[in-house]
Amino acid sequence: MHSSHRRTLLKSGAALGLLGGLGLSAFAAGKIKPGSAALIVVDVQNCFLEGGTLAVKGGTEVIPVINKIAPAFENIVLTQDWHTAGHASFASSYAGKKPFETTKLKYGTQVLWPDHCVQGTEDAAVSKDLKLPTAQLIIRKGFHKEMDSYSAFEEADHKTATGLAGYLKARGIKTVFVTGLATDFCVAWTAMDARKSGFEVYVIEDATRGIDLNGSVAAAWKEMAAKGVKRIQSDDIAA
Repeated sequence: MHSSHRRTLLKSGAALGLLGGLGLSAFAAGKIKPGSAALIVVDVQNCFLEGGTLAVKGGTEVIPVINKIAPAFENIVLTQDWHTAGHASFASSYAGKKPFETTKLKYGTQVLWPDHCVQGTEDAAVSKDLKLPTAQLIIRKGFHKEMDSYSAFEEADHKTATGLAGYLKARGIKTVFVTGLATDFCVAWTAMDARKSGFEVYVIEDATRGIDLNGSVAAAWKEMAAKGVKRIQSDDIAA
């Protein structure tokens, strides 16, 4: 067999293997047109980017992906972690506790974090590199001192609503696409709460990055799938 033909076959085989791994989503279903759907950009803030107080590995890599797909959306919502000093989710608020340990609060088990995203600091600012011309709403969360808030839809007690579901429904929006940081915490909780609120939900995997505490990313994807969240890539979206 001629060497160039053999190389072509090898490349084709590699491509087929890759597509099999992706579940052929972009090819079987065709490109997804967002229409009036909302893009939710979760916590792309300095605190979670390289150099921040709770940096997510590879977090900065989501920015060009989000910027690439943003023009396809008429509706964009951002979320912003907005903690008080001495917040209940900070390890520094508890004697003898270290970041990434847990404690019990009245609403359940709370992961304790380094101090991060404190209100009014540059650390809490949304990345200046995001280009989201149709963004209309910022949901600030985690500003109640005694309660954390991962989800854009409700706080950690699973009772206190942010009002986002009502905002989206009042505008006739039925589908949301979730991106941002971190996959296994604020992205996953936002996606699952969106499903609970009755929305069709896609998480754009290459527009997210995770913290991954003890396998939490894999666990989050499994839990999201069980709730009917669809996992796609940015290339699945029609420009």
